[in-house]
Amino acid sequence: MAAAGWYHRDISQVVAEGLLAKAGRDGSFLVRDSESVKGAYALCLLFQRHVYTYRILPDDEGLLSVQTIQGIQAKCFRTLPDLIGAYQHPNNGLVTPLLHPVPRERPEEDSGEPGKGRGLCQAGSREGPAELVPLPTDGEDARGWGHTVPCPDAPPSSRTHIPQQLHQRLQEQIHSSPTSDFMGFMAEYLTHHVQLDLEALCYGHPQLRHLSTALATACRALHSEIDFTLAGLETLARVFDPPVSPRSPAGEQGFLSSDPDLEHLLKKISAVNHLLPSLEKKVLKSLQETVTRHNLALPNVAMAPPPAARPLAVQNFEVKVGKSQCAALTVDVELGTVTVTKRGSSSPEEVIPQDKILQLIKYQSVQSKVRLVCARDNQKSLSRDFIFPSARKREAFCQLLQLMKIQHSNLDEPELISVYVGTWNMGSTPPPRSLASWLTSRGLGRTQDETTACIPHDIYVIGTQENSLGDREWVEFLCASLKTLMAIDYRVVALQCLWSIKIVVLVKPEHQRRISHVHTSSVKTGIANTLGNKGAVGVSFLFNGTSFGFVNCHLASGSEKTHRRNQNYSDILHSLALGDKRLGGFDLTLRFTHLFWFGDLNYRLDMDVQDILTHVVKKEFQALLAVDQLNLEREKNKVFLRFSEGDISFPPTYRYERGTRDTYVWQKSKPTGMRINVPSWCDRILWKSHPETHVVCNSYGCTDDIVTSDHSPVFATFEVGVTSQFVPKEAPGSSPEALACIEWDSIEVILKTTSRSKCYIEFHSYCLEEVQRSGENTFQNCDIPGFLKLGWSSKHLPVLNPILPDLEYLGDQHLLLSIKGVESCESYGECCLAVRSAIGTAAQQFETFLFHRGEETGSVRGWMRVRVPRGRRGTRERLYEWISFEEEDAEPAAEAPVCPKPPLQRVRSRPRSLPEPATGYTNPAYFIFEGVP
Repeated sequence: MAAAGWYHRDISQVVAEGLLAKAGRDGSFLVRDSESVKGAYALCLLFQRHVYTYRILPDDEGLLSVQTIQGIQAKCFRTLPDLIGAYQHPNNGLVTPLLHPVPRERPEEDSGEPGKGRGLCQAGSREGPAELVPLPTDGEDARGWGHTVPCPDAPPSSRTHIPQQLHQRLQEQIHSSPTSDFMGFMAEYLTHHVQLDLEALCYGHPQLRHLSTALATACRALHSEIDFTLAGLETLARVFDPPVSPRSPAGEQGFLSSDPDLEHLLKKISAVNHLLPSLEKKVLKSLQETVTRHNLALPNVAMAPPPAARPLAVQNFEVKVGKSQCAALTVDVELGTVTVTKRGSSSPEEVIPQDKILQLIKYQSVQSKVRLVCARDNQKSLSRDFIFPSARKREAFCQLLQLMKIQHSNLDEPELISVYVGTWNMGSTPPPRSLASWLTSRGLGRTQDETTACIPHDIYVIGTQENSLGDREWVEFLCASLKTLMAIDYRVVALQCLWSIKIVVLVKPEHQRRISHVHTSSVKTGIANTLGNKGAVGVSFLFNGTSFGFVNCHLASGSEKTHRRNQNYSDILHSLALGDKRLGGFDLTLRFTHLFWFGDLNYRLDMDVQDILTHVVKKEFQALLAVDQLNLEREKNKVFLRFSEGDISFPPTYRYERGTRDTYVWQKSKPTGMRINVPSWCDRILWKSHPETHVVCNSYGCTDDIVTSDHSPVFATFEVGVTSQFVPKEAPGSSPEALACIEWDSIEVILKTTSRSKCYIEFHSYCLEEVQRSGENTFQNCDIPGFLKLGWSSKHLPVLNPILPDLEYLGDQHLLLSIKGVESCESYGECCLAVRSAIGTAAQQFETFLFHRGEETGSVRGWMRVRVPRGRRGTRERLYEWISFEEEDAEPAAEAPVCPKPPLQRVRSRPRSLPEPATGYTNPAYFIFEGVP
């Protein structure tokens, strides 16, 4: 069935439009999976340079029909090919008949691995790929299409590429595995027998008989090993069995007889798997019975209380006051005071209680300078400037004051927490005994000052790759390390593993009750997206009212695999199942208040290795960051759109000689020749947060004393604002309910699409009782090829009523918008808006990008206002709002505001080494519509 080539599985709307544009002929079409309805499809059809999308929905009996064609009675079909065949004729309600099927694109050759098409077998080589044909049967479900194998009628020269290619892959892997008879058996199979299994598969026989024979033969030696192990385990188990009905030796002998049959081997392995966990329980029960029977119990001994968290020592900072006068600042977090003492004086000049500190202002032009605004008894405020020896000392002082405010606040729930994120490719080697430098953010780059390094964080998120330790062993090791360093028994929130890729989330005991809605997921992106040697693991949860997402990934390696890494990122973004299921239609990066993405991203430096080494020696990191593949791909909007990353001021973390951090080993011998692995920043930590939320990166660096792997561990710490369940001051029903309302004057959307579809907007938010929907757009313009401009007037936009009308509550809320086609109900793009910025009587303008499946798909702007009823406008200062930033030439306020509003800060989405985009309305490409009515 050659027509099955038009089925493209789960490609995005953008990719589908690109393929149709490349085809260029009216009547070109393809079918992809629907993103809005599980089990449905989207038929994409090109006509007069525009793409029309129709939904194909199954009914209760599984019959398929094309929806939303006015005036045409729906026809039902048993299979997708039948439906496509029927619509190849005119007058069926489509804008044009289905004339030219658009086939799937072949996987990228530069990846060395199959690309996005899952379940595809890439046959052939660079010289000439084998012919690929689909293998569905007439009654086969469309979901099974796309599995392709070499045609039996293809030329022998092209068919022989498959065993040659597989054998070459085996040779490339042998260097990392011990040579053995097993490898010999596998080489024999790939050389002589894989072609026979392949041809049998072509004729509908999926048993892979030759593979089963090869595995049974290769595993024959395993039988005797398992026999000895199983016999020993059963003997030990019988020692602790009650002396009744012993098993007959004949039965055991029959089970343990050596047999090369693969199924028999699996039964033995299953028996070992069953015996091992049950044996521990059996021994424990027997010993407990022995203690009870013989009265061997020890006298009761009072359990020692768990060690309390170490109190913070009093810290002293040398500072300058004014131009030349020196002084000392003493911070006592436990007592809640800051003491100022002039040099040479035996008594303090001033003792400032924490409740008198109104504001802490960091200067941006002088990184070591800070201003302290304090209250006086006469209702006036006093400002004092202090200059620290370094920016690191200033940050340590600010962190201590922030911690002091938190500890002495009267809040039942925290408003500010600290989050530690670490990533390390362990190189399949056990870790050293101590991870102190990694877990306390000490080493190279922007690191923690010694005065704050041992302050425990509220949440630790540890991501590792090539981790050879067992899951339980690794978690226990981390918990023990933190207990040694912080004297706190951290609780495990989640552990998710994919082969040797692991993520562990730990929290302080007092926060355990605040964690809810924990979800974990993993995605394989190895060969054909079926192997877990590469991929991602993720964890998401709510901390009170704030949603967090964490993704640890290991992407494709090799300097030339940039496109493959981009594809890995896209696959993970699309397939990782995290967060609220009700937001499953939204881009993963929009589902969380804060999303942290880290791991061995494997992006390299595009520069000659000797030039790289020269720049590293001179610490000229900016020159290297300008050729960093991740930075370049982000600049081209290929990956990590609108993510942030801390400034990199540490040397490349890969590829070191194991046992030292003084030498990079950039040559690697392989059977195919010498491979060059240039020193690179493979290990990265990025994040993306909802607009107008509080997140500050306080450190970003790597260790310099952990040398067991060819990668250095990387760390980053964050100060994150969180919300809790809001409790209104007035109980519901105590007075007539006054409603807040979110009103829209207009919304304008520009989509990068060749579609002419009418659209509507969906509004999602936790502050709304249910999803709201607008009417169809009231004006439309598609005069510019490749772009569609849509607009909604206020009459066609819903007035939204939040469930609570209080200003303090609304200031923490966000709206998620999704632009969907009327006919297809498919999303063209999504965005997030902060409610806080629109609170007031006058409408406020907003503008932002639209995203879909990790790609920028357009832009949206408009006017909105949030009306808050009188009596519900009370608010208060948040703990993180009393720290702000100010330029050197700004004058201090004569009087401190009662409730200062934090300055709006533009989140940096590009690395500092790259030029900033031009300010103005979103993407410059959209300016083509300026002035178009």
